[in-house]
Amino acid sequence: MDFFTVPTLSFGVLYCFFVIAHDRRRILHFHGTKHPTSNWVSQQLREAFPYDSASRYPIFDRDATFNAEVVETAKAVGVKPIRTSFKSPWQNGVAERFVGSCRRDLLDHVLVLNERHLKRLISEYVRYYHEDRTHLGLYKQTPAGRETASDKTPSTNVISMPRLGGLHHRYGLVA
Repeated sequence: MDFFTVPTLSFGVLYCFFVIAHDRRRILHFHGTKHPTSNWVSQQLREAFPYDSASRYPIFDRDATFNAEVVETAKAVGVKPIRTSFKSPWQNGVAERFVGSCRRDLLDHVLVLNERHLKRLISEYVRYYHEDRTHLGLYKQTPAGRETASDKTPSTNVISMPRLGGLHHRYGLVA
């Protein structure tokens, strides 16, 4: 789990919190706020891991927001939290990679208006990330498990399906 900042049209800053599963790079939970507090992060953890569905070892950095209250909440939902070393973002590389992908694929091209707009944009991006965006680490599959399309018949046509308002496209084969 981690935070990243998103500048807004009115020169404000929103903080986007997310929880990502390392196995299939699935986004388990995300939310944005203007003022992240440890109380707010604790609530997000309870929402991310309902009914004993928590991963065993959540990894987070040494951000001041991830204080003792957050650690206690993590333990209360049944997980053993692990902190990365000081100034070592590579120790949570899957989360850092998601932040970079989200910035390159979406946030570098769109001006965010407010929290509601950010939530809508990130919701669309997570759907695209899970269902359409292939990953080399998953052998060119998606986190949702979609296999790559292959058809060798000469009458097959390639169709383009716009995603994220046309920023990206998914291509499919139609006979």
